Amino acid sequence: MAEHANGANVHTRRIAEFVSGLTYGQIPAEVVERIKLLILDSLGCAIYGANLEWCRILRCTLEKLDTTRTTSVWGTDAKLSSDHAALINGTQVQGFELDDVHRKAVLHVGAVTLPALIAVAESRAQLSGRDFLTAAVAGYEIGPRVGLCMGQEHIGQGWHSGATVGVFSAAAGASRALSLDAAKTVHALGIAGTQSSGLMAAQYGAMVKRMHAGRAAQSGLYAAQLAQNGFTGIVDVFEAPYGGFCTTFSRSQDRFNLNELSSGLGQKFETMGVALKFYSCVGSNHTTLDAIADIRKRRPFALDEIEQIVVHGSQVTVDHVGWPYKPEGLTAAQLNLPFCVATLLIEGDVFVDEFTPDCVKDTARIELSHRVKLVHDPAITALGAGARHRVRVEIHFRDGSIERETHEAPRGSEHSFASVEDIVSKFRKLTRGTMGERQQEALVRATMELEKLADSRELIALLRG
Repeated sequence: MAEHANGANVHTRRIAEFVSGLTYGQIPAEVVERIKLLILDSLGCAIYGANLEWCRILRCTLEKLDTTRTTSVWGTDAKLSSDHAALINGTQVQGFELDDVHRKAVLHVGAVTLPALIAVAESRAQLSGRDFLTAAVAGYEIGPRVGLCMGQEHIGQGWHSGATVGVFSAAAGASRALSLDAAKTVHALGIAGTQSSGLMAAQYGAMVKRMHAGRAAQSGLYAAQLAQNGFTGIVDVFEAPYGGFCTTFSRSQDRFNLNELSSGLGQKFETMGVALKFYSCVGSNHTTLDAIADIRKRRPFALDEIEQIVVHGSQVTVDHVGWPYKPEGLTAAQLNLPFCVATLLIEGDVFVDEFTPDCVKDTARIELSHRVKLVHDPAITALGAGARHRVRVEIHFRDGSIERETHEAPRGSEHSFASVEDIVSKFRKLTRGTMGERQQEALVRATMELEKLADSRELIALLRG
């Protein structure tokens, strides 16, 4: 296998060998059970996303451009080519800030892995349920490792990691599904890496932010299919000292850690580090919302009692979600922490029903958001990526009293993972407008018993609206 003149592609090669060699029997039972719950959650998010405005625009546009009808658009009766279906399905998973997140790696893993994998399983290769689960774990393992390698600075300098890092999850899952050997998987990773792109400025209201995950899924699928047919990629995509993924997407070499790519690969499963969301907003907001909900439980208060809410968090949290709110669209509303705090306090929840198109100009929420202030706490930043979502919340009341609460991990996090009942309940809420109870139950059962399916297309057929 080719190596860069200035050093071996040791990490890229180890990743490729892991992906190509992974078998169902090597995956711990707890990881199998976890990946099934993560799959179910992502599918529910995608089915809900099918009817969102930006997903409809994307689907209608591609239906006019693409006459191929091989691969399902989930939650609809539409079909497109595999590559365009992956683009739309990934957009739907990430379409309303409901999907999973690996907090340390800053990556929504299901949105980039599953669309590429399911496209292969539906149209390119017949996969048993066990083969499907194995390919899914391959994707869920690799993307987070790249995110851990890059660290918080990657998103801090303006790259959207779901788009940039996500291509590697998609390529890994699709490569395993296509049974590529290690040499071709190296090339798939190299093809995927050179397609990486995504700008965080999209978070301020642009629909295109929703599409980043779909584009990563599509790019990873392209990469695996091209590599299968002998197309070559950058063989040292991570290690290359000039123009490699890590050196290009980081300000300096001391900002990334190549050892994170393959250290403990196959022994420590990053799939177990993926968290779920129970608020319909960016993950950086969840710990604050939980903290405020806890304060309100122990001290019920009216809105006019609040003088100010001060949230102390990491620099990434302040940069990512702490800007002064302006009504620029639903994307901005769901990412802005002050607006989400106001939503929780006024509406009582921060889920799908609270984010209607007209909410972005809700004067009551906007006015209350002005009383929410984010402050950088260097001590939290110094704790590193593992504490990126840690916050210390202070509610200052007009009578001079202060209530304080510190939260490190939100409900549904890897530290306090959601119950099966909570995950299934979320799935039902998200899919009730698209499918009847029988189809819901059949899809839940097929996902939770995936390892028993002779052909994973039995599950995929249930995704059609």
